[in-house]
Amino acid sequence: MRKWWPLAAVSLGVFMLLVDVTIVIVALPGIGADLGTSLSDLQWVMDGYALTLAALLLGAGSLADKSGRRRVYTGGLALFAAASLVCGLAGDPAVLVAARAVQGVGAAAMLATAMALLNVTYQGKDRGIAFGVWGAVSGAAAAVGPVLGGLLTEYLGWRWIFLVNLPVSAAAIALSLKVLPESRNPRAGRTDWAGMASFTVAVGSVVYVLIRGGSQGWTSGTSLGFAALAVVALAAFLLAEARGSHPMLDLSLFRRAPFVGVMLCGLLFSAVAFAYLPYTSLWVQSVLGLSPVSGGLVVLPMSAVAFVVSAAAGKRLPKVPAWLALGGGLALIAAGSLLQARLDADAGWTVLVPGLVLTGLGVGVVSPVLAATAMAAVPPERGGMASGAMNTFRQLGQALGIAVFGVVLQQGLTRALDSAGGADALGDSAATALGSGQAHEVIAQAPAGQLDSVVHLVRQTFAEALDDVMLASGITGLAGAVLVALLIRTAAPAPARPAGSPAPAAEGSGVNGDAAAPLQTAGR
Repeated sequence: MRKWWPLAAVSLGVFMLLVDVTIVIVALPGIGADLGTSLSDLQWVMDGYALTLAALLLGAGSLADKSGRRRVYTGGLALFAAASLVCGLAGDPAVLVAARAVQGVGAAAMLATAMALLNVTYQGKDRGIAFGVWGAVSGAAAAVGPVLGGLLTEYLGWRWIFLVNLPVSAAAIALSLKVLPESRNPRAGRTDWAGMASFTVAVGSVVYVLIRGGSQGWTSGTSLGFAALAVVALAAFLLAEARGSHPMLDLSLFRRAPFVGVMLCGLLFSAVAFAYLPYTSLWVQSVLGLSPVSGGLVVLPMSAVAFVVSAAAGKRLPKVPAWLALGGGLALIAAGSLLQARLDADAGWTVLVPGLVLTGLGVGVVSPVLAATAMAAVPPERGGMASGAMNTFRQLGQALGIAVFGVVLQQGLTRALDSAGGADALGDSAATALGSGQAHEVIAQAPAGQLDSVVHLVRQTFAEALDDVMLASGITGLAGAVLVALLIRTAAPAPARPAGSPAPAAEGSGVNGDAAAPLQTAGR
């Protein structure tokens, strides 16, 4: 059994960082009530983590190839733990958001090196088992996150969703230093610092405009300034990648239609399947009055179905054309969103269940095929870079989706209140309070004798706004499904390996593109 300790060390860190993507969802109402946050603050609590994870993932893999993968992995664990402590002690939204961003830096270091550490540690049949377990752990993290977040929030307080990372990180660091081999790529070039910096600024500026533009105005000086910064930073990134001797992303890959289709699928997959869940959590807790544990259990049907379908279909999906599996799966996810867009003032959480089950079915179809199809869409020597790009686009999709759907929610709340005359009765700040999960404050302002009508107005307003979010998610997913299928079908890439099958032995870090480079392995 000693040979599986390295797998345990890697799985422990990956499980923790992936749980932290979703564990916060159920705690958002508690965070909002305790710290007095706005909707944009809550969006940044989610996006601060996802953005830094997406922006630094490719660069972290390149740095690990040069500096040592175990070193970068354990350094990421230590940084993640320190940031988790600050999150747990945060006394205002700004500190919490900043600490979440630092958490994302540590998470990028861990996720960028996880597959490479397994790849260099195991061979043959053992490697296939290791990647299978790693895939199962990744899937389980999505299912466990909301439930674990609900339990910790309800019985210990929202701060413990971060503080629980400390003992887990300590155990993972100790185990990693003892059992993981050190490995490097002797052919690794210079780290693409210019690409990392410009990409981070570009995506951060875009998300800032999306989150702040709805409240400050799309034509305000701040919004226009950050929009211009995003354009300049994106141009700088493209220039750095086109002219750099060791770019973290080979732009020539985007000349391949199947590769573009797979990256688009990764982006939309995370956006339409997961990015609306924070707003669902606000509805079921702040409006319907469910407890954090019950709020976490609401989304369990989606996670459970996705896990079962992914495990059951893993051996059969490689026989299905990739364009059909990815396009069809994305269409199922979109249909699930549309099926949830039927809320009204009398709706309860059970209305969501059929749509969540359908979405889970689509997630279970897409998940085993997505990464393998990305690998098959590029030359073997670029397989590592394709894998890293896929992870980046998935995290970026969630960050952008949260920002865009937040705009849709806030505008829907304002429109619904205005159309019902609620702004006159409750005040101009009612929509803002509802968006930040403070429905009880709005209800507390009800004039004498009008409590029932105000409660009905609050439920109707949030239901209409959440319907808008679901409609936006569903329409985006359906359009994306068609486009993804057309792009991937333009060529016939090699059959996709199911998630968990052995990766090619030469695949380096899985993020930097030096896939064919030999590995140097030091002592344990």
